[in-house]
Amino acid sequence: MTQTWDPQTYGRNASFVHELAGGALEWLAARPGESILDLGCGDGQLTQRIAAAGAQVVGVDASAEMAASARARGLQADAGNAEALPYTPASFHAVFSNAALHWVRDQDAMMAGVRGVLRPGGRFVAEMGGHGNIAAIRTALAAVLERHGFGGREEGVNYYPTPESYTRRLQRHGFAVQRMALIPRPTPLPESGMEGWLRTFRKGVLESVPELMRDSIVRETAALLAPALRDEEGNWTADYVRLRFVATV
Repeated sequence: MTQTWDPQTYGRNASFVHELAGGALEWLAARPGESILDLGCGDGQLTQRIAAAGAQVVGVDASAEMAASARARGLQADAGNAEALPYTPASFHAVFSNAALHWVRDQDAMMAGVRGVLRPGGRFVAEMGGHGNIAAIRTALAAVLERHGFGGREEGVNYYPTPESYTRRLQRHGFAVQRMALIPRPTPLPESGMEGWLRTFRKGVLESVPELMRDSIVRETAALLAPALRDEEGNWTADYVRLRFVATV
């Protein structure tokens, strides 16, 4: 399944992604003059915050539209694949990533690339979906897709590892894991609620089914989730779990 992104829709339905990234930025602790790669920079909101610390920051995103949105903020941002980073070896003091690594198909290629662009002693600091992330949402969507004859469309969309498995994977690529935490983070959704979340973060899944079915799938999934994730006033909370780490070379 190929996920596509629309910067305007993302800004409307997913502003919480950058708004809740303070912990990851704290672990990065960007310093003036450092060269930092923001891997999966999206529309550049966090890239701007890293640059404000005095770092020389470059963003890269698999979505050309999102990279263009970041450049519109006056940032240096490239369209590029995480599994084949287009940068000179040993270019960066740090590689940072927020809410992007769980979309990467080939984790080993990505890690090898990150290690390659880091300077000796450099650090890889990231936050991504962790084991148990959006478990209820995934289960509900899979059940609705199955009912409509599209079983399996939700499988393999994202990768949500345990701290233990991700530590071992990083170590195999020569990283020393300094810190890692699995953080439950129930996340209030904006006014667009669960339907907005599904249309944004499962756009690729929805585009893989006939157009006439998409609205029904979204509505039925939201209805199935409402007893668990919507409160009596109609506010939605997504069952997020984040994996955050610092690893060095």
